Parts: sequence; structure tokens; C-alpha cells
Amino acid sequence: MWVVPESEIAGLMTAEAAFDAVEAVFAAMARGDAYNFPVVREAIGYEDALYGFKGGFDRSALNLGLKAGGYWPNNQKHGLINHQSTVFLFDPDTGRVAAAVGGNLLTALRTAAASAVSIRHLAPEGARVLGLIGAGHQSAFQMQAAARIADFDRVLGWNPHPEMLGRLADTAAELGLPFEAVELPRLGAEADVIISITSAFEPLLMNGQVKGPTHIAAMGTDTKGKQELDPALVARARLFTDEVAQSVSIGEFQHAAAQKTISDEDVTAIGRVVIGKHEGRGDAEITIFDGTGVGLQDLAVAGAVVELAKQQGKAIEVAI
Repeated sequence: MWVVPESEIAGLMTAEAAFDAVEAVFAAMARGDAYNFPVVREAIGYEDALYGFKGGFDRSALNLGLKAGGYWPNNQKHGLINHQSTVFLFDPDTGRVAAAVGGNLLTALRTAAASAVSIRHLAPEGARVLGLIGAGHQSAFQMQAAARIADFDRVLGWNPHPEMLGRLADTAAELGLPFEAVELPRLGAEADVIISITSAFEPLLMNGQVKGPTHIAAMGTDTKGKQELDPALVARARLFTDEVAQSVSIGEFQHAAAQKTISDEDVTAIGRVVIGKHEGRGDAEITIFDGTGVGLQDLAVAGAVVELAKQQGKAIEVAI
């Protein structure tokens, strides 16, 4: 078995490689070459933590495995980030464990890569203003990945805790982009692309706040009850996601689906756009990508990083 420690990931996996891996696995899903297993996600009744498993099998890349981990909201007292995970890969020919890979940075990179894939394929032409809702750990990765894909000339940001907005300002400065902290009505009116990456359990961005051609990447909702967008906003947009069944059950679209203002047939897997089986944005004024986070994304980036680690002598081989 190969082990790739968390400490090695930053020197191995780039944003570019993560984008390529995630776009490829979305395409494999759309072709029927890859599928996700049902998600297990539970509140464990200790430290307010959510813990679970996401897994799947990609026949085209021969990636089989799962990511185990979750969300520990009190981790600051331990000097750790709230999201903690490890990816386990298995040999699809024999079932033997093949690799254990630190999953924290990979999760941030693959989440940002997923929204970047949606921006490449769904953003309005000539998008120049990027809006960020949320300033937590993953927000910097989101901004960096988005800036690689589109030629933004400024960034607007909002966070429920304004004292955290320094992360967005610093990231924008590193990218050479002007940054301004604004209220949500202005962000919704001026941003061409909006990324929401929060742990909210009630809508933040309301229907009437979004004006003009806009693409929204809703990346924070991955659990029953979580919510970032007004269901009325969802109902008037053209909808895309990583996996439809997950989106309408635990993703951002669960609320509009529960209200029966949308159905499963109103939601398109982003992979269909990637492989040219769906027109994508078309004449829609607003598009929304619901990034629920699927296990196949984790396996794709983990498989790529294992190969890089072996090539560079950074993977540790352990007999089991």
C-alpha cells in the first residue's frame, strides 16, 4: 500500500491538475463510465461533528475507493481546520487496499476545481466581476481557481462575519485584483459570477438580489438542511450539478425540490455539458451549479496525486 501524507500534497497537486482530474471525472460520469456510491453522513453526537463516507468507481481511470471524514466545527481549539478527511484507494482487480492519501488539501482543491469547471462551461460571455459569499478556509482556493478560468478585473466579497474578509482581500491582492467588501444586494447586482462557499442553514442570496446575466456556483450545501440560495432564485435559473440525485436530496436544490418548484428533470449533470451533450448556458439569464461534492472527485484527485508521489519518490510504501 502507498501512503501519501497530508504534508506532501501541496508540493504535488496543482490547481491545474485538480481541474483536469475533476473535469475528466465529470465527463466519465456523463458517459456512464463512472458512478458514485450512496453517501453516508451522520452527526456523531460528539464535538458537534458530522462524519461520513463518499465513494465510487471510475472504470475509465480504474479509481475505486472512498473518502472518510467530515466536519469538526470546534477544531480551532486544536489548531486544525474544520474539514478533516483521508482518501482510501483500492485495486479494482483484487480488492486490496492500494493507497491512503491525506484528503484535507485535496478536498479544497477538488471543490474549487468543480466550481471552476462550471465557470468555464457556464459563465456569461465577458464575465469581469467575481463575487464571493463566504470567507472560510476554502474561499481562497475558490477565488484562485476561478481567476485561472476567467479574466476577472475585480472581486466583491461578503461574509456573515465581516472580520474574516481579510482572507478574501489578501487572496485578491495576491492575484492582482481589486477587492471590495459589499452587502449582498450589491454583490448580486454587480457580479457576473458568484461563488457561495458557506456552512449556512438558511438562504443568504435572495432572488431579487441577482440582476442580469449571472452564473452562480453554490458550493457549500452538502448535507440535509444546509442552504445558501433562495429557492425562488433556484426556480428561475437553468440548473446544473455534479450528480442530480445528490443535489435534490442533500445539495442546494433540495429546498426547491421539496417545494416542488423544480423536479429532477430540471437539473442537468455538468458532465453532459463537458462532453457536448447539452448546450449549457444557452439563452438562460441565470445558471446555477450545485457543487454537492461527489466521491468520484476525491478519487480522481487522489489517484492523480498518488501517481505524482510515486514518480517523485514522495510516496511511502507500507506492507499490510
